[in-house]
Formats: sequence, structure tokens, C-alpha cells
Amino acid sequence: MLTVHHLNDSRAQKTIWLLEELGLPYDLVPYQRHQVSMMAPPALKALHPVGKSPMIEDEGRIVIESGAITEHIIERHGDGRLAPVPGTDAHERYRQWLYYAVSSGMNPIMIKVYARAFGLDGSPIDEAANVELAKALTYIDDALADGTFLLGEDFSAADIQMSFIPEIAQTLMPIDAYSHIVTWLDRLHGRPAFRRSIERGGDYRLAGKAGLREPVA
Repeated sequence: MLTVHHLNDSRAQKTIWLLEELGLPYDLVPYQRHQVSMMAPPALKALHPVGKSPMIEDEGRIVIESGAITEHIIERHGDGRLAPVPGTDAHERYRQWLYYAVSSGMNPIMIKVYARAFGLDGSPIDEAANVELAKALTYIDDALADGTFLLGEDFSAADIQMSFIPEIAQTLMPIDAYSHIVTWLDRLHGRPAFRRSIERGGDYRLAGKAGLREPVA
């Protein structure tokens, strides 16, 4: 059985959500961030030198990094679900979203998070990040303009991974102007598997504010 090492308020929630969508059994080991530094506890480093979450164990193997974890679960346990057929154009778009979620799409968010932490709100680097974040949100919003999900009418693990970007972004700046993103987030947060992931993993808050547009009851 899979084991999820779940740090509160992290991408580990996406791993739990993915497993709930697939209906896979898993054990959950919870960890809490340090209340001041917000860093992961030393116990995670005892499992892997990086010491960060998400982290899963599968048949004695430790897998880290949310994108790699998503691909591992889909390839080994997905049975063809939540991802297009490999080798197709749809699968290439799917894979690009998986990588964008942890690279270009996240970079301006991380700059803004650190700028806020060091009292640099409104600084040149923060303003530059605002510009780049607006570009990222526009890109995502445009991709959702003609479909229910990022791959059109087919919900996939790419939607799960990518949802983290606007969830954090809305704690840093208003996102209501990105109407397709707002509708998409509300749709995703209404999925039964998402609700189960919150029940199983506990409160999901980002940057000290609610990470959901509406609280999960």
C-alpha cells in the first residue's frame, strides 16, 4: 500500500486528492510545519535528504517531488485513468502542464512569497513578480476559455497539479479578473474526491490565508 508523508499546507494535498480520484488505498503520515519558520520538521529529512513534502513510499521506494509523484502514481497505479494515452498530442499537452505547475508557473509566486517574508512588498523584485504572475494567470485563463478543464472536457491529473498555482496566487493578489480560472477552481473544489482529500488531510491553508475560495464544511 502507498504511504503519503503529508506536510500541512503543501502540495501533498494534491497527492492525496489524486489518490482519492483514483480510489486507491493509502496510509497517511501527517507532519506539521514549524509555527514560526514554516519549515518542514526534521522527521521528513530522516526519510530522504531533501526533507520536504510531498513524499510517498511505494513498495519500499521513496519518491519525492509532486510532478514525479504524480507520474509515478499514474503510470504504476492509474490503469489508464486521469491521463491521455502516451505518445498522443493530448499527452504532450498534459505533460507540459505537469511541468509548468512546478516551474515557470510557480517561479513568480515563490518570489512574491519570499518578498513578503522579508518585508519587500512593493519592491522592484516584487513588482517584477507581479508582472510575471499576471502573465502566468492569463496563460492559464486563456487555456480554460474553450473547455471545462485544461485538456478540454477531460479532467486529468494536470488539473490537480495546476490548481495549486491559483490557490496560492489568490492569497497574494486578487484573481477575480481571471473568470475562467475562478470557475475552474470552484468546479475542482466541488469534486467529491477533492472534498474527501480535505477530510483526510485536514485544513488546507496557504500563506496564512484560506487556500479555498469557500471553506470546505
